[in-house]
Amino acid sequence: MPGIVGFVQVINVSSSGVFHIGDVYSIAPISEAKTFSGAGSFNTGQNLSIYNQLSSTITYDNDQADQPILLNM
Repeated sequence: MPGIVGFVQVINVSSSGVFHIGDVYSIAPISEAKTFSGAGSFNTGQNLSIYNQLSSTITYDNDQADQPILLNM
């Protein structure tokens, strides 16, 4: 059922983001990314104490594609 949407202010939509208002059948953003990070990289909060004595991030990946986006429409 259609709805009535008033004023909308969009400040920012990232390159892989989707802004949607109203009825939709399918939303399929076409983007892919791979993130490598070491131990304790994404920790957030107050008064954190992180001790990583020996840490290594293995970035070798023998796959040809992790998330194919060829037919993602």
